[in-house]
Amino acid sequence: DVQLVESGGDSVQTGGSLKLSCLASGDVDSGYCMGWFRQVPGQEREGVAALTDDGKPTYADSVKGRFTISKEYAGGKRTLYLQMDSLKPEDTAMYYCAAGDPIEMRVLNSEEYNYWGQGTQVTVS
Repeated sequence: DVQLVESGGDSVQTGGSLKLSCLASGDVDSGYCMGWFRQVPGQEREGVAALTDDGKPTYADSVKGRFTISKEYAGGKRTLYLQMDSLKPEDTAMYYCAAGDPIEMRVLNSEEYNYWGQGTQVTVS
């Protein structure tokens, strides 16, 4: 089993920056791909960025050049990050961390992921 806990969400002004973190625990050393998704009430969950176990990043077109996904493994803990720069009001959403084993062409598809965090709210005004 895998447990994911996000943090770092906040309210910021347009053009500002935030860095989200996702602490992963449990059986996360099995080659999982990890990703960030976001959802606005009444809309489908959208893939934002994903990072394969071997470090290959994929970004949604809407965030390319502004968001950076990264990870680190230290002290027996794996943490996934999402650095978000040049934030826009349309980036406002609940952001979720996820882990799974998606096929390469579907790394931004939420249906490919088995484990989810509880979400952290990002508001840009």
